[in-house]
Parts: sequence; structure tokens; C-alpha cells
Amino acid sequence: MKPGEIIVKRTEIEVNQGHNATILNVKNTGDRPIQVGSHYHFFEANPALQFDHEKAYGKRLDIPAGAAVRFEPGDEKEVQLVEYSGKRKIYGFHGDVNGSIDESRVYKLEDDSTATEVIAEQDKTSENANKGRG
Repeated sequence: MKPGEIIVKRTEIEVNQGHNATILNVKNTGDRPIQVGSHYHFFEANPALQFDHEKAYGKRLDIPAGAAVRFEPGDEKEVQLVEYSGKRKIYGFHGDVNGSIDESRVYKLEDDSTATEVIAEQDKTSENANKGRG
């Protein structure tokens, strides 16, 4: 053994062990490739990706940290998602959530079936002031 050397077991590494998983079919309806990173809130992914948004709320890809899934134009694939853990608060991305991800929130698809909107029942103005995608 060398100073500083780390010897690890030669076993499979299980990512997100114990998390409930959701499987979704996703299709890239756009004309450009789209990549979604490991910790991106899948609900807020590129509007050209067609999938069941309700099932993706509060979830991210079940892949190792730093990895991504790439969708070529016209690609359709199955992805596995897991729920965010910890404080279960999401800020940034497209600004659709910017707060807690829990049952007190309502989510729906807009008329064009591509963009999403999240509304907090308790406080519709301050916490979700940045809902636009512009």
C-alpha cells in the first residue's frame, strides 16, 4: 500500500439505493440534440422533450452525479427518475418551482402542451414570481 492510496471493494456501485423510482418515456420532438444532467429537475427540462410532466415533478434522473442523458432529434427513450431528497427545495432551472416541492403545490401543463407552470397555493406572488421562460 502506498501513502494516500485508497483501496475500494470490487463490487457494483448502486446509485440512489433506496429511492423510489419512476420510469418515463421521453421523446425529443425538436430539431436539435438535448442533454439533461443528473441533477436537473426533469419537470423543467427542455420544452421540446415530450413526456408525462406530472410524473416528473420533484424528480431527477437516476444516473451518477455529473452524467447526462442525450436525446437526439426524434429519439424516444425510457428514463428512470428518482425524487429529490434533503430539504426538497428547488431553485433556478427555468424558475417554475423556486421553493418547496411538496403536495401543497399544484402543477399543470399549459395549453400548448410543451411548457409548464407551477403555482404555490399559499403564496401565488412572492415565491413564484419568476415563472416565465423568457
